[in-house]
Amino acid sequence: MVNTEQLYKYFLESQLVSTDTRNLPLECIFFALKGPSYNGNLFAMQALENGASYAVVDDPDIYREFGDDPRLLRVENVLKSLQDLATYRRQVLDIHVLAITGSNGKTTTKELCYAVLNKDFETIATIGNLNNHIGVPLTLLRLSDEHDFAIVEMGANHQKEISALCQIAQPDYGLITNIGKAHLEGFGGIEGVKKGKGEMYDYLRSTGGLIFVHLDNTILREQLRGYDSIVTYGESTQAQYRGRIVPSLTTNLEVEITHPFELNIKTKFTGDYNFQNIMCAVAIGSHFGVDPFDIKEAIENYIPDNQRSQIIKKDQLTIVQDAYNANPSSMKAALDNFKKHFSGSKIVALGEMLELGNESADEHLKVAEEAAALSEATLLLVGKLFEAPSKKIKSLHFESSQQCMEWLKENKPTTGSILIKGSRGSQMEKLLEAF
Repeated sequence: MVNTEQLYKYFLESQLVSTDTRNLPLECIFFALKGPSYNGNLFAMQALENGASYAVVDDPDIYREFGDDPRLLRVENVLKSLQDLATYRRQVLDIHVLAITGSNGKTTTKELCYAVLNKDFETIATIGNLNNHIGVPLTLLRLSDEHDFAIVEMGANHQKEISALCQIAQPDYGLITNIGKAHLEGFGGIEGVKKGKGEMYDYLRSTGGLIFVHLDNTILREQLRGYDSIVTYGESTQAQYRGRIVPSLTTNLEVEITHPFELNIKTKFTGDYNFQNIMCAVAIGSHFGVDPFDIKEAIENYIPDNQRSQIIKKDQLTIVQDAYNANPSSMKAALDNFKKHFSGSKIVALGEMLELGNESADEHLKVAEEAAALSEATLLLVGKLFEAPSKKIKSLHFESSQQCMEWLKENKPTTGSILIKGSRGSQMEKLLEAF
């Protein structure tokens, strides 16, 4: 059996790892992960033939058959070995680790913080949303001696997951963007979400870490009661980093920083709900000494391109695409923003929300009713979970995003605005094919 210290010596030869034979850098270490429907051990020898230097396996049959190959490294559990190697790497390097979790806004906040910190520091961040028990170790294993900062996004849909990810990444700093109605089924309701996300605070309290907190968020403020190692941001006059949303005639969000310096930031985002994400990046950048004008430049130059808060212009038609994910909290925020900042004829296209458990029917009805309240807007509801609400409020309903896209092709709007939002499984981005 190969232990973590031995595995680290192998890792140092190339400092490259992979868990997928379809994406296999030369001279990497291939970790043969197992899951309910796959067994990476079966591809270990293929990985070696395709250029991997070593393959880490835990299937005794595979090792029994090919164990005479010195490139085959046997461990008790491949996933645990990957995680332990990542933690070992994190401990060896003298680096700052910032962890980010929350119900909404994790990825946008991560991207903004990366843009700001990267102005002064060699920084890496979670790629995309690789924020789980496999993605977090893979992020840490991208670290090199040249890096100063790692920004690690942490996702979860059950309790104890954030706690486990913190044990792997061992962050010095952390933040929870917000706590909302996401993954209710796995967490066991909103109280379970509070407890699960709050595991980030529990870890940082236990290690004396620094926490960045949106002071206007009552839930987060209460969870931090009695803990002093915090940096605060928001609209509150008590916040260390203060700002406000600037009323604007455009659909893009503009933020004015009022303390401890004065600065206007004109973003390429839509959505007042992005205010907290921007203020967080301002607070973190400033705390670590990034010049305010560099912070401004980094945020203003950031272009949303990941199906989050994107504004797409098609001649006289404005499309708001926020289709990467959805839950009741983010749906409400998107609808409020659409009502407030967009004018003319409107279409609202909503895909179903997943992982809501027993609250699914009620939450889908609430969202549908709120969307229907948008005056003179055409409402398109997509997915089985929106079927019953669509009948109650008498809106158009489609079984799939493909069907909705075909309707839009036949009834293509040329002016006004359209909001597209839904859970990832709804594939609401397909609607763009209609334009």
